[in-house]
Amino acid sequence: MIRVAVVGTGGISESHLRAYLAFPQRCTVVALSDVLPERAQARKEEFGLEQAGVHASHREVIARGDVDLVSVCTPPSTHEQISVDALNAGVNVLCEKPMAPSLAACDAILRAEQGSGAFFSSVAQNRFRDDVVRLKTALDSGLTGPVTHVQVDSAWWRGLGYYDMWWRGTWEQEGGGCTLNHAVHHVDLLLWLLGAPQSVTAVLTNAAHENSEVEDLSVAVLAYQRALATITSSVVHHGERQRIVVQGRRASVGLDGEVLAELAQPNGFPAPQGDADLVQQLQALAAAHRPLAHTGHRGQVDDVLSAVETGRRPAVDGHDGRRTIELITAIYQAGIERRTVDLPLAGGDPYSRPGTLVERAPRFFTKTASVTDLAGSITVSGVAR
Repeated sequence: MIRVAVVGTGGISESHLRAYLAFPQRCTVVALSDVLPERAQARKEEFGLEQAGVHASHREVIARGDVDLVSVCTPPSTHEQISVDALNAGVNVLCEKPMAPSLAACDAILRAEQGSGAFFSSVAQNRFRDDVVRLKTALDSGLTGPVTHVQVDSAWWRGLGYYDMWWRGTWEQEGGGCTLNHAVHHVDLLLWLLGAPQSVTAVLTNAAHENSEVEDLSVAVLAYQRALATITSSVVHHGERQRIVVQGRRASVGLDGEVLAELAQPNGFPAPQGDADLVQQLQALAAAHRPLAHTGHRGQVDDVLSAVETGRRPAVDGHDGRRTIELITAIYQAGIERRTVDLPLAGGDPYSRPGTLVERAPRFFTKTASVTDLAGSITVSGVAR
């Protein structure tokens, strides 16, 4: 039986707890920790975790000596310290996104993992979705031909009150705005689907949140050898319609399952009828997909539990998390300095260090509220998760 602790019992901890409770024969939650112990106590009672201890810090949790796996569900600025302390104690870590606000912090986590005998897994629950797996299968098949363009819309919507939470809306505590804390999911998927680009250019702004220092909208253009990708990161889009559409030389495929394939007339214009055979092949490939047994956080928790049980690496590890942070860091650097940034970032790049964003990033507005809790559930496109 794998003994689990959840550190940080705010909104996202609910997804972790529900995922662990889906596997009662494999794991048990033995500890909950929060800087507000009463919030951890409330979670304990909400989920009926009668045997779980309540603690005021992650160090108390580690000192118990009986924890095999820690879920880190705290603000981004705390991820490095909690993860390093757990790994140094030989405790496996599943850490919420983003892995950490800086590449230096990511590297510190990876160094701690290297000598610990434990592993670090960065949350990327969207890899464990049927539509994402179908899209990756289509690209891996080669049927679309070489990729020419990818359109990524990480479109979310948040009201002003979202940034009243004490750690949100500041470069120092949140580490960034929607590019880091919302589009992180889509950046991870783009890297998983296509690999790393050669360069990045970007623009940042705050269009609708006067109580936040950080950006609420960014647009980045990523250059590959013979392809471009665009990423729109937003918390100002009504309807929250996220999408990924991949254009290939022969066909396009979308996360929503749409498949299109043009054929050319002798003059180069599209023929009245497209390539129906190719469309059928790609649709058949999608239809052959066997639905995942577990999706979202539950899917990733299933994988992490299997990694603990078998001693293998988790499907999403700290190197995956670091690559995502590297690309996001490059987007910030390009947007702040208004220039193209080449990848990979050099080891001595100032943006890889903690504090550079705090020092150089624009304060679009002054944060005007700082509360310790907010009422309401976490919703995705208006539906409670």
